[in-house]
Amino acid sequence: MRRILAIPFAAGSVSEAIFRTISPGVESNLGQRFIVESKPGADGAIGTAEVVRAAPDGYTLLLGPTAVYAVTPHLFKNLGFDPLTALDPISLLADAPLLAVIGANVPAKSLKELAGYMSAHPGKFNYGSPGSGSPAHLTGAAFSQQTGNSMVYVPYKGTPPMVQALLAGDIQVAFPTLTGIIGPVKAGKLRVLAVMARARMAELPDVPTTIEAGFPQLVGGNWWVLAAPRGTNSRIIERLATEFRTALAEPGVRKRVRDFGHVAIGLAPAATAGFLKSESARYKSIVELGGIKPE
Repeated sequence: MRRILAIPFAAGSVSEAIFRTISPGVESNLGQRFIVESKPGADGAIGTAEVVRAAPDGYTLLLGPTAVYAVTPHLFKNLGFDPLTALDPISLLADAPLLAVIGANVPAKSLKELAGYMSAHPGKFNYGSPGSGSPAHLTGAAFSQQTGNSMVYVPYKGTPPMVQALLAGDIQVAFPTLTGIIGPVKAGKLRVLAVMARARMAELPDVPTTIEAGFPQLVGGNWWVLAAPRGTNSRIIERLATEFRTALAEPGVRKRVRDFGHVAIGLAPAATAGFLKSESARYKSIVELGGIKPE
């Protein structure tokens, strides 16, 4: 039998590219191919619901991002399922740390300087994200909460228009991943103040982490977790987790994943479950403190 991997977004996404980078070794060891099916709609809820309803036989899997597991459940009143209880996590495969980025016209060289400058110029700062409910959106809300500064939120339809707005000065701050901004950063048109991770990025060795910058709770990224319908045999879960962890340990695979702006991880099932629970609680708190009303 062929295994079906559902990705709850349009074809050609970064997640699909990353999975196709990782999967050949897994397919070889399992003796089975993965068929990737894109299931876009409702911020990932449609594709996720299809996997939730699938038979728990190990042949239908979900590769979902941060929003699907930790954000969307807190933004929709009638989602119809809880991804933390309706799915069995297999592995946290990869993570793309978010970055604190400002336009070159903002005179700040660190997050603390940015917070101070915002305090001195209230009402003058806008921040954007690739879409409402994205990790970048809620990270901006968290930064406002932690610094006591209010920013006007401007949603965009994707990363490219958000980057253009940042370059044009329509917004002053954004919290994207590296992939969409590497060009303007190298050209000196945008400035990265911090990496929202526990370790610095190899691509930005001189940029401190948010922990180093004095914001230890401001850690987050756009990560990808592989999961199966609830009730899938634990031996299947463990076998899949082992195969993906083995594939992600290959230096060539790790490099290609890094080329997509991600860090290869390969977390075990139990650790992945704990990670999802922690991230969901963190984003729930951001939503509630930010006064963001579920639809």
